[in-house]
Amino acid sequence: MWSFLISLVALIAGYCIYGKVVDRIFGPDPSRKTPAITKADGVDYVPMPTWKVFLIQFLNIAGTGPIFGAIMGAKFGPSCYLWIVLGSIFAGGVHDYMTGMLSIRDGGATLPDIVGHHLGKKSRIIILGFSLILLLLVGVVFVYSPALILGDIAGFMPTEKSSIMMWVLLIFGYYIVATLLPIDKLIGKIYPVFAFALLFMAIGLCVCLFIKWPTIPEFWQGLGNRGPSVGLNGQAIFPCLFITVACGAISGFHSTQTPLMARCLKNEKLGRPIFYGAMITEGIVALIWAAVSSYFFFDGGMAEVGASSAQAPEVVTSVARSWLGIVGGILAILGVVAAPITSGDTAFRSARLTIAGFLHVDQKPIRNRFRIAIPIFIAASLLLWFNIADENGFNKIWRYFGLANQFLACVCMWMITAHFTRTRPNDFVFLLTLLPAVFLTSVCFTYVIAGDTVLNFKKFTYQLLGLGSAVIALASFLYYKYHVLPKKRKNVTNR
Repeated sequence: MWSFLISLVALIAGYCIYGKVVDRIFGPDPSRKTPAITKADGVDYVPMPTWKVFLIQFLNIAGTGPIFGAIMGAKFGPSCYLWIVLGSIFAGGVHDYMTGMLSIRDGGATLPDIVGHHLGKKSRIIILGFSLILLLLVGVVFVYSPALILGDIAGFMPTEKSSIMMWVLLIFGYYIVATLLPIDKLIGKIYPVFAFALLFMAIGLCVCLFIKWPTIPEFWQGLGNRGPSVGLNGQAIFPCLFITVACGAISGFHSTQTPLMARCLKNEKLGRPIFYGAMITEGIVALIWAAVSSYFFFDGGMAEVGASSAQAPEVVTSVARSWLGIVGGILAILGVVAAPITSGDTAFRSARLTIAGFLHVDQKPIRNRFRIAIPIFIAASLLLWFNIADENGFNKIWRYFGLANQFLACVCMWMITAHFTRTRPNDFVFLLTLLPAVFLTSVCFTYVIAGDTVLNFKKFTYQLLGLGSAVIALASFLYYKYHVLPKKRKNVTNR
């Protein structure tokens, strides 16, 4: 438990100290009018109270990632805590803050437009397609996972496809309504309630942890992989841990969500508590679930709560019922169910806004929203149907989602690095995002080749190749910064 306590304090200190550093480097301007003011349209650009924007941002980015991801990541041991803390402070918080603030500076631009502005038009097209695929995957995953939890609560077996179809249809129907309505009509009213339930769950479980003070693995007992002792075989900490725990550390999905709230902030000075603060809060939620799961896996918690399996949905429902009582358990499960549902509907909303921004279609008339939303939901329905029909469909789509998630985060970190390199060539602020970008490049490349059954690399080989990809990425950046970019500036000056 001491490792958990140290990690919790470190996350809070990270917000207070490093968050201020990041904020100072970007330089928010309180006198500059935000897109919520200059582009107010009553649909997507709507000024809202700060507390409400924070809760919506937190719920948008949360989903099942910091819960399911932390539960699965806890099987690796206390190294999971370390990734949550370092990832949230030095990677995830920076990623969310910078993409949110760049969106504000670009008039509430969506991710492809931001990338296109900083990396070129070709990059914009590539990221447009990639982000739409990720948003569809997120929407489908966040229909499927809450349906499994609701099916478990109702006493159905997850393998009974007909038992979850009703929940899938109900959730999907809600998504359609939430995607089309103005952001303050439905999302602005019910999200704060769901966010409260999710935070109540986290606080309640944290209190229970301090009361029980279980004997769970500590940092000083070793950071090696404990997975084989709890049935997690064949997965190395590097790179698998860094893909498994994404939303609790750094997630590319967040960069598709920050523009939603960038269109609702009334002042640039609110960027740190909204974007960086929501990421740290999500890290705290992930940390709590990682500690609870460590007790579940390594100190007899599974027997205490009467769980029959170590699957993430059953961990959630069993722990919530046993530790928080009837009322607390209902609120906790409501938070866990609401989190992915609310992330799913904003994923589809982001997809609509991304396409509308690319095609320059005004979204104030509802007919225009319908025209763009209908093809999105048809594509999502087909993807969802094929994965429900496949017995291993959820596991497959989760793997695709995890890799796509971190790859997009990697692209965003390189984009921010390029922004700093061009706009502030004479200082070293680019290191703020360069180091996380290089690390994520290595993680994604290693994960791809580690999972390639054709090449069948051994652990040492694929990890060595992953390290090589980091070296190549860093060398390429340094060549660009110190050789290519100065020549470009010189040519512009000569003209």
